[in-house]
Amino acid sequence: MSEKSLSRIAAIKNELLAGLTVSFAMVPEVVAFAFVAGVNPLVGLYAAFTAGLITALVGGRPGMITGGAGSLAVVSTALVAAHGVEYLFAAVALMGIIQALIGVFKWGRFIRLVPHPVMLGFVNGLAIVIFLAQLRHFHGLSGLALATMAGLTALTLAITALLPRLTKALPSSLAAIILVTILSHATHLDAKTVSDLASVHGAFPHWHLPVVPFNMETLQIIFPYALVLAGVGLTESLLTQTLIDEMTDTKSSHNRECVGQGLGNIVTGFFGGMGGCAMIAQSILNIESGGRNRLSGVVEALCILAFIVVASGLIGLVPMAALVGVMFLVVYKTFAWSSLRILHQIPRGDAFVLVLVSVVTVVTNLATAVLIGVIVSALKFAWETGTRLHVRRFEEANHVVYELHGPVFFGSARTFGELFDPASDPKEIVADFRFSRLHDHSALEAVQALTTRYRAAGKTLSLRHLSPDCRQVLQKAGAMVDVSLHEA
Repeated sequence: MSEKSLSRIAAIKNELLAGLTVSFAMVPEVVAFAFVAGVNPLVGLYAAFTAGLITALVGGRPGMITGGAGSLAVVSTALVAAHGVEYLFAAVALMGIIQALIGVFKWGRFIRLVPHPVMLGFVNGLAIVIFLAQLRHFHGLSGLALATMAGLTALTLAITALLPRLTKALPSSLAAIILVTILSHATHLDAKTVSDLASVHGAFPHWHLPVVPFNMETLQIIFPYALVLAGVGLTESLLTQTLIDEMTDTKSSHNRECVGQGLGNIVTGFFGGMGGCAMIAQSILNIESGGRNRLSGVVEALCILAFIVVASGLIGLVPMAALVGVMFLVVYKTFAWSSLRILHQIPRGDAFVLVLVSVVTVVTNLATAVLIGVIVSALKFAWETGTRLHVRRFEEANHVVYELHGPVFFGSARTFGELFDPASDPKEIVADFRFSRLHDHSALEAVQALTTRYRAAGKTLSLRHLSPDCRQVLQKAGAMVDVSLHEA
């Protein structure tokens, strides 16, 4: 057999094992999130299957795992409590339509506006959220039960850390789950298992229209939730996609991912699922386990279906301690430890944004944290850029030249006006824009106000060395800005 064939077989084996590993870790997380949303655990598992399968097949990021995430569960809680689960299904389908349209109109590219400190804050905040979520499995335990839980968790961590030094034939996380499960049952340890969390047995999901009135009143109820779900889902998905791109040193399509997430949620809404988006912990676990292509995501989704329909007893045997240990390892690999080292090396404003996003992610939710982070970063940039505008004043022939350096926009418009001295200047003044640009309406108003001040003093202000785009801005403004252009 050729080396190429052996390499292909090894890659397929890695994909299969990675998908199986992630499916074990996915079940308890999705079940827990279903409880948060106030729905049956099967509603969460159906979302993990349908949304996970479709995004794995047609999404923009091979190797990324989609399921019923906690960020969507939190948004869904109020809708389910007020109107019932059928309204949630309708909202999820509408959410998918909105996401698909965002991809079709190529708005996914706006994820590029998220600054790196916000990205680091997002990663660190989610790592903390995942860590805190695992601690709930220790609540209420004491004595021998607590010692058993802690001991098996520590054993899982030890296996995942040490096994790669011996062999990489099997993902260390999967090996840890299998070995800890065998040990737990062979020694008859009284360890909490997945079956103690909830029953995951059910039938194959079937297509049905949400049982809601198809009228404007229903649309008014579900549209706000669908819009928020779409925004939260895409924010988490696209940021996770960016993170996986960096981890694997590859590029993927944000717009295609939007369409894939949208199609997955449309189908999920009609198959009785709670809605899904990319799950950072499971995606990182998949990548660390060797899953790089679409096959691992497909296998993970099919394993979820198998657990529901025919193998609920198998997944039910797995000790929660084994899954908690695996998730602790994911937390360690998710957290950007380098961000702690560079906090005193990067600008203080960026350090503040990084910490702010981390805290807000933990206290509220991801979408709010990222929005706040982007707004604060934008305001910081506007403030710092606005203070950089300065001028070099010199005489030239029979007029005075103000050579501007730096952009003129809303953040520097007031400074722009303060740089000139109409009272002391001669009859003719030239504003030189060789090293400057007019960027927005505030800049145009600032130029018009300065021109008016000079005219009131019986003097003339003209502009020169305007770039083609600045000239276009002035032409579009028309009579709103009455200025003279100086031909150099």
